[in-house]
Amino acid sequence: MRRAQRPKGDEVSSKDQEQDLAPADSTASSKRAALIFNPVKVDGPALCALVERHSAEAGWQPPLLLETSVEDPGQATTRQALDENVDAVLVAGGDGTVRAVSEAIRGSGVPLTIVPSGTGNLLARNLRLPLDGQEDAVAGAFDGDTVEVDICVAAIRRPDGHIEEHAFVVMAGMGLDAAMIANTKPELKKSVGWVAYVDGAARSLAGAEPFRITFEVVKNPIRRGQTQAIPTSARLHTAKVQSILFANCGELPGGISLIPDGSVLDGELDVALMQPTGPFGWLGVWRKVWWDNSVLRRTRAGRAVLERRGRDASVRYLRGIAAEAATTVPQEVQLDGDEFGEATRVSCRIEKGNLLVNVPKGHDVRAKQPKADVQAATRGATAERS
Repeated sequence: MRRAQRPKGDEVSSKDQEQDLAPADSTASSKRAALIFNPVKVDGPALCALVERHSAEAGWQPPLLLETSVEDPGQATTRQALDENVDAVLVAGGDGTVRAVSEAIRGSGVPLTIVPSGTGNLLARNLRLPLDGQEDAVAGAFDGDTVEVDICVAAIRRPDGHIEEHAFVVMAGMGLDAAMIANTKPELKKSVGWVAYVDGAARSLAGAEPFRITFEVVKNPIRRGQTQAIPTSARLHTAKVQSILFANCGELPGGISLIPDGSVLDGELDVALMQPTGPFGWLGVWRKVWWDNSVLRRTRAGRAVLERRGRDASVRYLRGIAAEAATTVPQEVQLDGDEFGEATRVSCRIEKGNLLVNVPKGHDVRAKQPKADVQAATRGATAERS
């Protein structure tokens, strides 16, 4: 981990800096924010200056500025910030950086502010945050509303039996979707963003074979600290799939609704089984995701069309608070768009409201649930902080 350094051209005398950052009052002066950013994804000096300015205007102490690295994508820097008793954390980087920081900050009671950057901005999209500027996002860290957001934890069993736990905020996958991510060229993603996954998909589909899974979706409470989501006495089901997805939310770039009922505020884990059949099976999946979910479901007339058409077996949706899938043939795994190697079992559980997220004051996250629930989550988290 590294503390960010200001460029020489921005250096000021200690006396001037003390005057510029003078606290507005003794109560506010005890507060401090931390900015954790990926220097490859963002303009570090400009963002640091923006956070410093808002800290000074709010009467907070100068912020803690920390860079992520290949060795530490964000967990260690976040723990350092928490150890220094910061009152708020801002994160700027790709979806992997947001995932890593969220993993470390969850359950701490310290709110996280997402500064849009990178190619995906998946959690920001699902919270309906503006993606075209950083000013409002940074301001929200100091004078915004706080929302209790769900976060998921995945226990990944490796082929050698070793189990790793990692958190994710958007979606985990096992099978073809993860292979597609693993086969995407990093340099292509850097230059064209999410369009690069088309290349990865083309190369993954060529040799894709469906695989058999044993799975279950749990609706009963999971004991705190339990790493295996499925009780040993539970009845398991089998299916042949190309991919199985575990989702906290489901909006993708381009307005694509992969998981139409997914919400980061509902305390539920959405599961999607991708089961295309025949040489044109993936056309059915694409129609379901792009046309049915993203277009028809948004209007009353479109929903009537879907009701008349009946069930589409190419994609099967399930909901619960935890889920598990196991296979005898190791499959690729991804979390929030980052490859996580191969696994023979993935167990996921939801941690309802265990991630506090700051949003601009008055912002409606519109997380696909009754507005009263959204308002209750916002009021509860904000009251807890005051």
